[in-house]
Amino acid sequence: MAVTVGSVHHLRLSVTDVERATAFYTEVLGFRVAVDGPPPLSDPGYWLTKDNLQGGVVLTNGELELGLRPCDEPRTRAGDRFDPRRVGLDHVSFRVGAAKDLQAVRDLCESRGHEHGEPTELAPFGIVVLSITDPDGIQVELTAPLS
Repeated sequence: MAVTVGSVHHLRLSVTDVERATAFYTEVLGFRVAVDGPPPLSDPGYWLTKDNLQGGVVLTNGELELGLRPCDEPRTRAGDRFDPRRVGLDHVSFRVGAAKDLQAVRDLCESRGHEHGEPTELAPFGIVVLSITDPDGIQVELTAPLS
C-alpha cells in the first residue's frame, strides 16, 4: 500500500551550538522560538517534552517547524562541519514569495558575514535560488518563482 505524503511537517537539525544556530535561523530566516525548554516539572508533559527536545529548541516560521538539537558530545569534534556529499541530507530548501526576497537575504548574509551564493535563475525549473550556509555548514537554499 502506498501512502500519499503532503508538505513537510518539521525538520530537526543536529548542530554544534544551539544558541548560535537559533540566532542564525531567527535573525536571517525569520523563524521565531516556539519551544525553548520543557514546561515546569509539575506539568504532566515535562518528561515527554524534555525527552523530545533533547536539549534543543523548536522554531517556527509559517507552517514549518524546525527543531535544533545539540550534537552528541562524543560526536562533536572541533571544526566538525556538515558535508552534503556524505550519506544523508544534501540541503534544505525553503520557498519564499519573490526573487526580491532572495536579494534581501543575500544582503543580510553579506552584512553579517554568513556564507552565501548569488541568486541564480534555473529557468528549466521555473525558479530562482539562493544558497546560504548556516553556522555548521548546513546548506540552506531559498527558492522563489521565476518572474
